[in-house]
Amino acid sequence: MKLLAALVLALHLAWILWVIFGALVTRGRPWLAGFHIASIVWGVIAEVGPWPCPLTLLEDRFESAAGMHSYSGDCLVHYLDAVVYPRIPVAVILAFAVAVCGANLIVYLIRMVREIQGAGNSQIGSSEPVARDQGPVASGQQSGVRRQ
Repeated sequence: MKLLAALVLALHLAWILWVIFGALVTRGRPWLAGFHIASIVWGVIAEVGPWPCPLTLLEDRFESAAGMHSYSGDCLVHYLDAVVYPRIPVAVILAFAVAVCGANLIVYLIRMVREIQGAGNSQIGSSEPVARDQGPVASGQQSGVRRQ
């Protein structure tokens, strides 16, 4: 059970890092960006809402089944636990979490605005010039004059 607790804690840390830094790897990958935005929304809900995170519940279950108490057990679980749950006032953690999620959403907003602006510019500039008939001289034909 200690191993399962450590694995779930590592997964929890990976999830937190994904929520924080996921915008760095989603450019040009709309399906991944959508998943990251959903992850951000879930992160805000989990932080400010009344519902516990399922990973936290799973960690607690495995730790209690292994007879572990908070910040005890083997080295891996102890240090990962300290990274995932630092000893910082809850209000500071919540404010930081919401700020990080907001910053990620701003990154997506900037990307969206740039795409919209880029799409608008490409539509305006992409029209090919209208071909106009300028007579035989423009088409390379010369009227009645032969060069020798």
